[in-house]
Amino acid sequence: MSDPIADYLTRVRNALKAGKKTVDMPYSKFKEAISEIMKKSSFIEDYKIVDTEKKFKMLSVKLKYSDGESVILGLKRISRPGIRRYVKNEDIPRVRNGLGIAIVSTSKGLLTDKEARNLKVGGEIVCEIW
Repeated sequence: MSDPIADYLTRVRNALKAGKKTVDMPYSKFKEAISEIMKKSSFIEDYKIVDTEKKFKMLSVKLKYSDGESVILGLKRISRPGIRRYVKNEDIPRVRNGLGIAIVSTSKGLLTDKEARNLKVGGEIVCEIW
């Protein structure tokens, strides 16, 4: 797998379209950090790390629905392994006029676009969620 973050977003997108309550994927600290931001921003209900019988961990994400409709309307990978996208803090985009979030990888860790603007740090735009 060349892009595990795109795989994470695709698994969540596919699970939402299928109406699943949870989605499981291989664990990484980066995926856990993205899940934590999505939980704080109320895009998912919860996530947990599951130990399997084998020596690897799985990340289980509990998806959030409102009146049978998904809370997440869209997920988009911005910076990819072939084309990295770095921005200054002034150039961090607003997603859907503030209704969505952009996840930015900065020197202070993974932050939402609003947190990065407040801390005046730029970085790599990982993805957008709305």
